[in-house]
Amino acid sequence: MYALLAFLVIVPYLGLFGVKMWYNHKIDKIANARFIIVDKETLSLKLFDYSGNEINTYGISCGKNPGNKGRIGDLKTPEGIFHITEIEEASTWGHDFKDGKGKIEGAYGPWFLRLEVPGHKGIGIHGTHKPESIGTRDTEGCIRLKNEDIADLKTKVNIGMVVIVLPSMDDLTATRIDSLLRTEKKSN
Repeated sequence: MYALLAFLVIVPYLGLFGVKMWYNHKIDKIANARFIIVDKETLSLKLFDYSGNEINTYGISCGKNPGNKGRIGDLKTPEGIFHITEIEEASTWGHDFKDGKGKIEGAYGPWFLRLEVPGHKGIGIHGTHKPESIGTRDTEGCIRLKNEDIADLKTKVNIGMVVIVLPSMDDLTATRIDSLLRTEKKSN
């Protein structure tokens, strides 16, 4: 009888303890939740915590052409809400930028954070062999950071993290002009 009473008294406390442990675990996960906003207008990448507090800001380079990416080779950075699908070591990767210099070793810097962009497998956030390009529109569509910045950012991101890419005024104007041209072609 005493054992049954002890059991009936202790079980609710154990249940409350379990719920408290579960709740604390969920809060810890939220506290580590972060997201990235890439602003093509200011050529910056900002890392935020779950409460919207800015953690870091990095200068970037983005697509040479304004507007939202529509096809491979258009030299535009995609706009929208994406997420990181892979974090890849890229220090040995090379790329031919078709500028007459041939394949450049280390073109992507030490890390490549691959983004899930529908229709485009090769879009990501990465380092560079050309740090002087940061603050300009110089990429084929990716988001480029200084190598020390991508190394720092890599320690603060995780697979599944949300990345929001905002358009610039140039992007909005280019999109509007493209839309008008398509409408004009249809009416002819």
